[in-house]
Amino acid sequence: MNAQARAVRLGPRSVAALALVSAVGVVAFGWPFLTPPTSRLSAHAQDAPWLFAGLLVLLVAVVAAAISESGLGPKAVAMLGVLAATGAALRPIGAGTAGIEPMFFLMVLSGRVLGPGFGFVLGSVTMFASALLTGGVGPWLPFQMLAMGWFAMGAGLLPGPDRLRGRAELALLAAYGFLAAFAYGTVMNLAGWPFMSALASNVAFDPHAAVATNLARFLAYCLATSLGWDLGRAVVTVALTLTLGPAVLRALRRATRRAAFETPVTFDAPRT
Repeated sequence: MNAQARAVRLGPRSVAALALVSAVGVVAFGWPFLTPPTSRLSAHAQDAPWLFAGLLVLLVAVVAAAISESGLGPKAVAMLGVLAATGAALRPIGAGTAGIEPMFFLMVLSGRVLGPGFGFVLGSVTMFASALLTGGVGPWLPFQMLAMGWFAMGAGLLPGPDRLRGRAELALLAAYGFLAAFAYGTVMNLAGWPFMSALASNVAFDPHAAVATNLARFLAYCLATSLGWDLGRAVVTVALTLTLGPAVLRALRRATRRAAFETPVTFDAPRT
């Protein structure tokens, strides 16, 4: 009987670090709706994204270090490198064409097999590597790293990782990929939306407007700018999950069993 594939486990320290960066990330993305128009943060609306971008770089690095210290051994790091390189290579395929982004399905399947902690690190590292590969480095990159980390982490939090298999599991992963693809696009819209000048468009963020007004502006902005792209990303993710998912899941689980991440490496003393 084959051993069960085990996800990379997290210690309390890693869980605390991940919770902290996620909480700060929620504020970094959602501050236009969390601060009143009279607050000092709203008065510096053009500076806030830069401030949060710098903060997120440090926090994501802290989380990656904490998870690596407690949950990633040399074998897991090697698999992380392979999967991150594969995801980075997949991202340019179809870039700029109706949201055809095949890397998202790989993040879903990897997070499912290897767990939420590994998924978060994988999503962040993959986005960073792909940005270097495509020249997409900018103030938006930390937001992309965090959003992709959440995307892959969510797959690792889905129910039934040890019991659910076959078509039921594929349906679950496809449904998650579809919804999470829209969520990723919406969250990333929040990162760029405050940069728009309120004088340039009636869907731009207005730091002096009420929260309800800005929420209506943001929804209109999403519908006008990214709905088609997000739909393409969601459809591609579902299609690849249903067609390639069985083979990729088997390969990931086989590699995880053979790597035996939780088995410590020991060296026998030489015989005399």
